[in-house]
Amino acid sequence: MLAKLTHPRIGGLLILSLIIALLPLALPNNYYYDVAIKIGINAIVVVGLNLLIGYAGQISLGHGGFFGLGAYTSGILTAVYGWPPLLALLTGVAVVGVLSFIVARPILRLTGHYLAMATLGLGIIISIVISNEDWLTGGPDGMYVEPFTLLGWELYGEKPWYWVIGALLVISVWMAMNIVDSPAGRALRAVHGSEVAAQVVGVDTTGYKVLLFVVSAVFASVMGSLFAHYSGFITPAQAGFFHSIELVTMVVLGGMASTYGALVGAVLLTVLPQLLSGFEDFEMVIFGLILMLTLIFMPKGLVPTLTHKLKDWRGGRS
Repeated sequence: MLAKLTHPRIGGLLILSLIIALLPLALPNNYYYDVAIKIGINAIVVVGLNLLIGYAGQISLGHGGFFGLGAYTSGILTAVYGWPPLLALLTGVAVVGVLSFIVARPILRLTGHYLAMATLGLGIIISIVISNEDWLTGGPDGMYVEPFTLLGWELYGEKPWYWVIGALLVISVWMAMNIVDSPAGRALRAVHGSEVAAQVVGVDTTGYKVLLFVVSAVFASVMGSLFAHYSGFITPAQAGFFHSIELVTMVVLGGMASTYGALVGAVLLTVLPQLLSGFEDFEMVIFGLILMLTLIFMPKGLVPTLTHKLKDWRGGRS
């Protein structure tokens, strides 16, 4: 399934690695490290979600639920039952992977707004269960989560977490681009272009859509678990509708079918709430407005649109 990366893609990975390596020079205190870590967590989730939405053309409004399920699986198993964090994280991956595989086939038979409503319903169900089972999850008040430890070493503090999330971001981008360049990725682009035509030439459209749904859900679960251990406290908001809308907006704003566009979308929409802290009551309205304006004026997203205009400008000069 994995394919060899081309030179331009290797160059993009090297630039990303260089940015991650040099960024601490511009981070004056732990607050900025915290923002950078949250950007990285969101970026990894969105890179996985972009595979589903951007390349396979399958909308999902329920990935906040998978993020929250991963977070609460790690939180419950470590805080209540004393499991090692790594084992709890892997259990979360297994739970989300099995759940997403079970629901993917019936859900992905739907298209358009029917698919969006089905995934939205799945996310809402997960959020409701987390909120109502307060004997286990703490309900709306949330729950504390144990720090992440491995072989007696505790991952503590913003700077160590920054390097862990940065390394995982590079690995996630590398995996995503390999999937896109693989035969499975080409099949998914065919599904996005015309599912009927892809079926005619023998592409297992259902199988590939299910595969990408599970992969993107697992990305969200892993990051949910790590977010839980990093923050030390989680609430049902991590699995809520607004979180799912945030993730989709990041994909659409940055550019669907653009891995680096997804990264740009994650950066912009993670930093934006920090800048709009005084407008907290209108945060949902602002995100909705951004999504609407992007679809109207930049339907391909920020990065693909700017790239296209840059090519036109260079062509006009030559």
